[in-house]
Amino acid sequence: MTRDEDGALPVVRAADIDDAPSCAAWLIQSLWARAGVGILGGAPKCCKSWLALEMALAVASGAPCLGTFAVGDAGPVLLYMAEDAAPVVKMRLAGIGRHRRRTLAELPVHLITAPALRLDRALDQGRLLDAVAKYAPRLLVLDPFVRLHRIDENDAGQVSTLLGYLREMQRAHDVAVLVVHHARKNGVVGQPGQSLRGSGDFFAWADSLLYVRRHRTELRLSIEHRAAPAPEPLGLVLAGDDPDVHLEIVEPTESAIDSPTVAPVAPPPLDTLVLAALAEAAEPVPRAELRARLRVRNERLGEVLTRLAHAGTVTRVGDCWGIPIPDSRPP
Repeated sequence: MTRDEDGALPVVRAADIDDAPSCAAWLIQSLWARAGVGILGGAPKCCKSWLALEMALAVASGAPCLGTFAVGDAGPVLLYMAEDAAPVVKMRLAGIGRHRRRTLAELPVHLITAPALRLDRALDQGRLLDAVAKYAPRLLVLDPFVRLHRIDENDAGQVSTLLGYLREMQRAHDVAVLVVHHARKNGVVGQPGQSLRGSGDFFAWADSLLYVRRHRTELRLSIEHRAAPAPEPLGLVLAGDDPDVHLEIVEPTESAIDSPTVAPVAPPPLDTLVLAALAEAAEPVPRAELRARLRVRNERLGEVLTRLAHAGTVTRVGDCWGIPIPDSRPP
């Protein structure tokens, strides 16, 4: 590296830069980049907070998010849920945990209980930085953005300053930052991120962006990333009875697929195709062969195999996959 005495910018040849440390690319496979900043957006009453809590519990426990997406960087989580009382947040987290076979008491989930957090003020910026330094979360959830400031969300300068503070925090503490944000009332045609309320800086800032739309009784989740292909949109539904309410992935109905505001999802579930292919085989099948047979992306096949293995439906033998042989021993 060279630096002139007159204060010129430091310049280094690209080949001489130290390699990045080896680490997982994903915080949650296909949903959120490791140590990435981003937005979970959508209109009111679209279960954005439920999805944020589902992701928080997955990261804290290491259990697949939504029972599907593997966690690549499990660890502590720090939450600020400005619109829900702390006992309500605890009840929801505990219900999600029971559904995922996890006990909330054993998980490193921490909740900021301050009545207000104003990130356009230096005092509260410092307080949040101190909390992140103390609890070292892998994921920081701030829900919702509108309760974090008194700036003009349409003013690019004011928005970029606040988002810049969050980006600096992310880099300094190697933490993923998820901000819940509302959509415009009428939305826009195009990429989901362009429907976010306020300045276009929100869309430009995000490494990962999740966007939830409601169509009648169904929820549709679209996913975008700065540095990775977007997976297929998902159908979600809020399921279960109090106090064990949780989100589940569902297949879309025809009305949801045909809606001009909802992206279609491939109708045949890949889980079924994988199980059928393994059931037909006389012996465990190499992953590469399974991928070629089903003509599916390696990343998507990995998600399905992880989910099925977690459920005990398939088993892995080396680099091969098969259906578990039932135990024929008498009970």
